[in-house]
Amino acid sequence: MEHITPTGSAGTTPAAAPKTRWYRQLYFWVLTAIVIGILVGWLAPAAGVAMEPIGTTFVDAMKMLIGPIVFLTIVGGIASVADLKKVGMTGLKALTYFQVGTICAMIFGLVAINVFRLGDGVNADADSIETSESAAKLIDAGAHQEWWQFLTKIIPESIVAPFVEGNILQIIFIAVVFGIALNAMGKVGAPVLDGVQRLTGVMFKILGFIMKAAPLGAFGAMAFAVGKYGVSSLTSMGGLIALFYVTSILFVVVVLGSVMAFLRLNIFKMIRHLKEEYLLILGTSTAEPALPGLMRKLEHAGVKKETVGLVVPTGYSFNLDGAAIYLSLAALYIAQATNTDLTIGQQLGLLAVMLLTSKGAAGVAGGGFIALTATLTTLGTIPAAGIMLIFGIDKFMSECRAIVNFTGNAVATLFIAWWDRTLDADRVRRVFNGESVEPMPAEDPIHLDEVTDIDDDLAEYGHHAPKHPSTDRRPAYSETI
Repeated sequence: MEHITPTGSAGTTPAAAPKTRWYRQLYFWVLTAIVIGILVGWLAPAAGVAMEPIGTTFVDAMKMLIGPIVFLTIVGGIASVADLKKVGMTGLKALTYFQVGTICAMIFGLVAINVFRLGDGVNADADSIETSESAAKLIDAGAHQEWWQFLTKIIPESIVAPFVEGNILQIIFIAVVFGIALNAMGKVGAPVLDGVQRLTGVMFKILGFIMKAAPLGAFGAMAFAVGKYGVSSLTSMGGLIALFYVTSILFVVVVLGSVMAFLRLNIFKMIRHLKEEYLLILGTSTAEPALPGLMRKLEHAGVKKETVGLVVPTGYSFNLDGAAIYLSLAALYIAQATNTDLTIGQQLGLLAVMLLTSKGAAGVAGGGFIALTATLTTLGTIPAAGIMLIFGIDKFMSECRAIVNFTGNAVATLFIAWWDRTLDADRVRRVFNGESVEPMPAEDPIHLDEVTDIDDDLAEYGHHAPKHPSTDRRPAYSETI
């Protein structure tokens, strides 16, 4: 197994980097902005709703970078390896892990809603449920969503379309094909790969600029959410929301925590290390702004670039633990609320259908409701119109879904790296403990603090010359290709 020593060339432990003052760190300002946003939305709802453009503009700016960063990271990772078979095996291992994790998450949801049965006594008549215009569009989209469409739609109509539409699955497909072709070019493709690596540095530099506005984005998104939805919906559906949160926390601590314990790592220290990304998710209700930061931090922790580039973006579409818990809870709640009795066999059949329909709506706006409707329509025993029973509280569960999805992908990447026998658990442990370590040999010359801090004085890493010029970043092409 390949090990990366955390010591410098002289064998001495590197000097600790100067600590950024707490009031200049990004997470402090994002947390402050979230609190202010909640107060504005609560005390002045109209003003909170008016803050929506601030939040959406920041999220759109982050989404603008997701496609290029995913593409460049995957291409750079695949084109730089000498053995393409290892890349293929990594992908198969990741998909296997994703399915097992999704099944565990759905079982957690099914057990929770069967034990507490919060839908009993609602006695909703599916025929008399009024459907709003926005919900009707999602129901219609879900009714026409087939389980196999995620396979047929993975191939884009044009190379540009996935980047315009933000379709992560199609971007992954293009990147994998491009990376394999570039690898097959051998030395002839070396200049192109060098350009890809330089462009990756440029994209992360842009990311550093946009992240300075993260507190504003979190403020706008939170003020709008609280101002528009308030807390009135919590009174009637608070039990379901609480059950979802408790189930999600137990899944993270018990299941994901056990995986981390198997790797001899501490999940709570990982969560602390990723605190900036968690606050971004909490403020914006989506995991997209946190995706680049997760990829950069995992690379810095010692996970190989090709593993991070392949597992994290793929998990964004296929490893949705939070969404899996939500789907199973919501489907069984609707069944109970509409007095639709399901046997254990039918519930297991529901789980099997969800494994497929949840992939069909990956990366689509309103994907959770589309996947839920597609599941109910495919099964045929639970009225699809019943989603209106939970439509009003969906916003209060979106942050938890995104946080669990994000945590699941972080753990998955570490586990796949261990499965590939390339995980240096000691380095990961040191990074999670906040200790100073040497940059990875293939790490792009962008200082980690450019993504997570707002202190411009620390941005010494991301200029024209890397801090360690002796590092050889040439592609590891195989001469036989």
